[in-house]
Amino acid sequence: MIIPVRCFTCGKVVGNKWEAYLGLLQAEYTEGDALDALGLKRYCCRRMLLSHVDLIEKLLNYAPLEK
Repeated sequence: MIIPVRCFTCGKVVGNKWEAYLGLLQAEYTEGDALDALGLKRYCCRRMLLSHVDLIEKLLNYAPLEK
């Protein structure tokens, strides 16, 4: 859905790194190298970006209030 603002475990801000992470992946960085370049060293913060599934664009197609 929407990337969480903070890491669930340690509380570090990770929400501002999502767009940069996607940009690095488009520049053909590996996932690990992209996370290292963003300064995410803790595995709890790294999993926040690795395990995120971006579904917001698909969900916006369904507007239950418009009938």
